[in-house]
Amino acid sequence: MKVLAITGSSGGHIFPALGFLDTLNNKHKDIDILLVLPKRNITNPAGNFKYKLNYISISSIKLSLDFKNFTAILRFFKGSLESIVILLTFRPDVVVGFGSLVCIPMILFAWLLGMKTLIHEQNVIPGRANRFLAKFTDRIAISFAQTRDYLKDYKRKVVLTGNPIRKELKRIDKNKALDFFGFNSDKFTILVMGGSQGSHRINFGFLRAVSAIPDKSRFQVIHLAGIGDYALLKNSYKGLNINSRLFNFLESMQYAYSACDLVVSRAGATTIAEIIFFGLAAIIIPYPFAYRHQIANAKVLQTIGSGIIIQDNELDSDILSKNIENLINNPERIKAMRSYYDNVSGLNANDLLADAVLSLS
Repeated sequence: MKVLAITGSSGGHIFPALGFLDTLNNKHKDIDILLVLPKRNITNPAGNFKYKLNYISISSIKLSLDFKNFTAILRFFKGSLESIVILLTFRPDVVVGFGSLVCIPMILFAWLLGMKTLIHEQNVIPGRANRFLAKFTDRIAISFAQTRDYLKDYKRKVVLTGNPIRKELKRIDKNKALDFFGFNSDKFTILVMGGSQGSHRINFGFLRAVSAIPDKSRFQVIHLAGIGDYALLKNSYKGLNINSRLFNFLESMQYAYSACDLVVSRAGATTIAEIIFFGLAAIIIPYPFAYRHQIANAKVLQTIGSGIIIQDNELDSDILSKNIENLINNPERIKAMRSYYDNVSGLNANDLLADAVLSLS
């Protein structure tokens, strides 16, 4: 059997694809796997792909009349031709798309060639590419039950699988995880992150928030800054007298998730899936410019009582500071927020998605 997986350039697309492929490969060593990525703008910080790779020349197209957009349109047509060549050369039994513009020509041409196709939607609200492709695919795998409301015309195709996570993300004993960072077990541990590229708004909004907390000896911070703000944050933390560990990117995220009492983050679909997997209390600050994706994702945690939503435009106020201090002072509330995950039926997303793909062959 041959499986072709195609995904966009962000970690939110690539990491679920890799989690799925690792599971598929572990279940069936004889499956021939090809991973297809956009040639430009690969933002996966890990950057280590063990599968056969191919690239197509597609980048984002915007609704504007300028030279960059003109070249992006030309690359789209070039990428469409490259998609046909890859399909005819590799001849997959199933093509699996993980969203973004790069998937459109590959899924469309696979459909025209009579190949089986499946698309996976990571967010609660389907992205534009997946909404367009829904009518041309054999199966639509979704990460959240709420997504069914947006795909009512295709309910016979829809299967709830959850969002695959990387195989490296395993729960670790908390004391062992704290030792990894050289942290004390008697302090409240906060994990701060803004997605695979970091978030300037969260980085400095969080810094202002913790600067306003009088007793800084009660907590410690794991902060994933991204590359752009790393140097500035490093200097800023030096003057705050906060026990902190700062990273531009942390590959061993299982230690950070296992060590923390509270996570402060954006609401990307992969991040939400990982927060749910580790059962974490969360303060979620949805990115406001992502087609309402992140606010809908964040509401999944808010609805069950495990997440507090703070809007991006509120980061300049004292709301974040008050919420963090309140949670530091109320360990019972943290315990309750984590316990609410007990009422959420867990999905073994990696296995369910692999099984859904295998059922098409």
